[in-house]
Amino acid sequence: MAKRDYYEVLGLDRNASQDEIKSAYRKIALKNHPDRNPGDKAAEEQFKEAAEAYAVLSEPEKRKRYDQFGHAGVEGSPFAGAHAGGFSVEDIFSAFGDIFGGHGGGSIFDELFGGGNRTRGRRGASLRVDLVLTLEEVASGVEKTIELTRAEQCDTCGGSGAKPGTQPVRCTTCGGAGEITQSQGFFAIRRPCPHCEGRGEIVQARCSTCNGQGKVRRRESKRIAIPPGIEEGHVERLLNQGEAGDFGGPPGDLVLVIHVKEHEFFQRRGPDLLCEVPIRYGQAALGDTIQVPTLGQPVDMTIDRGTQPGQVLRLRGQGLPRADGRGKGNLLVKVKVEIPKKLTARQEEILREYDEIDAQHQRKSKSGFFDKLKNMFLF
Repeated sequence: MAKRDYYEVLGLDRNASQDEIKSAYRKIALKNHPDRNPGDKAAEEQFKEAAEAYAVLSEPEKRKRYDQFGHAGVEGSPFAGAHAGGFSVEDIFSAFGDIFGGHGGGSIFDELFGGGNRTRGRRGASLRVDLVLTLEEVASGVEKTIELTRAEQCDTCGGSGAKPGTQPVRCTTCGGAGEITQSQGFFAIRRPCPHCEGRGEIVQARCSTCNGQGKVRRRESKRIAIPPGIEEGHVERLLNQGEAGDFGGPPGDLVLVIHVKEHEFFQRRGPDLLCEVPIRYGQAALGDTIQVPTLGQPVDMTIDRGTQPGQVLRLRGQGLPRADGRGKGNLLVKVKVEIPKKLTARQEEILREYDEIDAQHQRKSKSGFFDKLKNMFLF
């Protein structure tokens, strides 16, 4: 079945602000929350549909791609959409809990719907990885391999922390609720149970693999596809790719931060590249065709007669790919006219002859100028 328009899902027009998008998603999520609508598959689907829409429209770059290309612009890559393969309820709780007060336990979901079981497993920590790219890699796109050491769910106990063949037992302090209530005057404050640390259960026979922690640390290589034209400082959050949660809690995220090395020849101006190319005086005066380096093969560039020092010439389509996929930027070439520091006798002779001719031409030009200036003040 074809996906509905994300703006339609949230009941917004295309000029909606980020605050309006967030508010609309919050209302739909609260109305269709599974704890408020147990067993209602239609409500659950609306809940997930709204979360998918929010995942795209709440991030400016993804929203821009969606506005230009629709659903096709936000599918197929971790840098293109929130979840190309769809959303689960667990994804939504972990990805969007911050809108309602935090990741994991203690959110407004728990306050409104009494989600005690959902607070027992704590969300895992998010991991940050800084990826450094060359300008050539930005131009072509690249795949990078990153090495991660992270906590993952223990395979032996399935994350429970209990020895195989045994089960955790209910905490007698909190009665399995994972929290205790303390009265202070007119107020009642709920706190995580200090005995079971908010889990609601106690592991009596610990798993020997993870020592009752429910997770173990592993090293993993992960391939990351970087699209062409990505910007310096771009941040991408890969949901549920971080540390495993405690005792079945949702995993954290993997946050990728892009850095681009300075290039020895080119400077970046968005999708455009800027460079400075030296030419001879004669080339500037008479015109010529020269070869200019690019991030690929050198290209020919025409120097027109009378080109001035510092003039910027533009080569269309020789810059970087645009992040939205719509063509390439330009190569901006700033002309630097080189003045020789040493001359041969023959060069000096020719240059002096040229200078005398030029001086005569200048005197005639100035004479005409001063005559015109004089006539302006005659009454």
